[in-house]
Amino acid sequence: MDALTGCLPRVEDFAWLRVDDPTAAGRARRTATTLAEAMGFGQTRAAELGIAVTELATNLQKHARDGVLVVRSVRGAAQAAIEVVAIDRGPGIADVARATEDGRSTAGSLGVGLGAVQRLSDAYTMVSEPGLGTVAHARFHPGPGEYAELADEDAAGLTRPIHGEDSCGDAYAILRDTSRMRLLLCDGSGHGPLAASASDAAVRIGCAHPADPPEQLVKRIHEGLRGTRGGALAVAELDLARGTVRFAGLGNIAATVVADGQKKGMISAPGVAGHQARTIRAFEHPLPEGASVVLHSDGLTERWTAENRQRLFAGTPLAIAAGLLRDAGVRNDDACVLVAKPRPPS
Repeated sequence: MDALTGCLPRVEDFAWLRVDDPTAAGRARRTATTLAEAMGFGQTRAAELGIAVTELATNLQKHARDGVLVVRSVRGAAQAAIEVVAIDRGPGIADVARATEDGRSTAGSLGVGLGAVQRLSDAYTMVSEPGLGTVAHARFHPGPGEYAELADEDAAGLTRPIHGEDSCGDAYAILRDTSRMRLLLCDGSGHGPLAASASDAAVRIGCAHPADPPEQLVKRIHEGLRGTRGGALAVAELDLARGTVRFAGLGNIAATVVADGQKKGMISAPGVAGHQARTIRAFEHPLPEGASVVLHSDGLTERWTAENRQRLFAGTPLAIAAGLLRDAGVRNDDACVLVAKPRPPS
């Protein structure tokens, strides 16, 4: 059995597309429909996806600043979907509900025709912060039916390769059971295919050993990455019943618990997984009800704030990841953000 079956659904950020001129909408539509055809979407559903992507891209081009579209594939063992994330650094939308009404236009924002995107997609969310920008997320299934494999919305990650590279050297995994969630993030050293190979190896090892405590898993991956580029590594285990996070890290992965507008950092040991490591230890931290856990690579600065970000942190994990990457991903580097908003066990 492939080790990655323990980490499903598996997400691939297929394309990051800048929307900075009138031709961008056509490029975005072609990218999305090409992926849909490769994933077995029927002609009608692929065309509906194309309409929605065109609408999102056109809104970004006309009304936003620094707009980008991310096209993603989401795959389970037998089910799949395509997600589109629209991100802008604009003035934001004061009233998101009004912005999705047909024919409604909000100057300087995503505000035209979003009702059509909402109708065509199988899931749609928007988070907007006045003065900062907007994140809109739409998911498209290939056809009608229940997509239970893809239903989890308690954690999500987002990766972005360095400019000029097709592959991202950062990778992540999310594992769940009835009372725990495990987050794994690896930032492969350098950039390009060799960095991606190291981080993908870390994910495979992590998914193959879901019962290891975080510190043991970090040690196991450290040994398993010998002969690769290696990288920075972190594992966070969220115990939902006890309300704790057990964290172990090696290198410069940033890890934070966000609650009530405050960030509380978690500490990693110095070193490079696969090459050098001192004593690897795990530390336990409180996980208050309603808190978010954020892990990110050094493709983001650590200067982002959670203060006065109620709108963002009330959003989905994917919206939070996209907003933080927009705000703090200012370095010309591979970047990855992984966010969890765990629900208490039922």
